[in-house]
Amino acid sequence: MRNRMMSCLGILGVVMMLSMPSPAFGRHPEIERALGALHDAREHLEHAAHDFGGHRVDAIRAIDEADRQLRICLGY
Repeated sequence: MRNRMMSCLGILGVVMMLSMPSPAFGRHPEIERALGALHDAREHLEHAAHDFGGHRVDAIRAIDEADRQLRICLGY
């Protein structure tokens, strides 16, 4: 029981840490706008009626990687 509670507290701590905005958020408006554009493009690709000549899955993966990299950049 104690181990389970400690695990839950650890997971809660990680979730809280990841959900906190970066201290740099607000200092890089261009990056923030790019993240918004990436989000919109991903939504469009996910709900499109076609697969863009077979490139939809690769494009979504590239968007996810770009999002990850930009969020790392916001930490600086």
